[in-house]
Amino acid sequence: MQKNYITDEVKAVIGASTEWVEAPHAVESSEVRRFFQATIDPNPRFHDEKAAAKLRAGGVVAPPAFPVHAFRRPATEFKDPLDSMGDPDFDGVSRSFRPGLPSVKIPLGGVLNGGYSYQFFSYVKVGEKILCKSSYKDVYQREGKTGPLIFILVEDDYKTEGGRPLLRSVNTMIMR
Repeated sequence: MQKNYITDEVKAVIGASTEWVEAPHAVESSEVRRFFQATIDPNPRFHDEKAAAKLRAGGVVAPPAFPVHAFRRPATEFKDPLDSMGDPDFDGVSRSFRPGLPSVKIPLGGVLNGGYSYQFFSYVKVGEKILCKSSYKDVYQREGKTGPLIFILVEDDYKTEGGRPLLRSVNTMIMR
């Protein structure tokens, strides 16, 4: 019989959410350029002011998945993420799967990224600020070939500072 890792303490994190957090800076055209070049999507709406002005957004916008990548370490954060490498339990991923969410207390060693699903609402324009709110959507257990697998679903909602919805992503993290 398999061990049940979904304790009452683990179940209690389901529904926990962060406050709305603002990205470190507004959307910049140079970051949009790097993003659309990296994703090999040269659509004129991402770089051509004249062409983009004729479209519904009325100006240059970022690709649909851009809001997810607008959140990174701010310039004022000087803690080196590699400082934790000396910890034998550190696998490169925090057990609080987003800043501000409680830690998921499951004593399994590995964490894998199981992928993302996206629901797109609108493009973010160059110059706009992006906000994000994260929550635990679900935590459940399945039996894998090598033992138990714990699935942690983290939902991230993105909007502009004016409140216009941009994107909803659900990230599946797998602990084993």
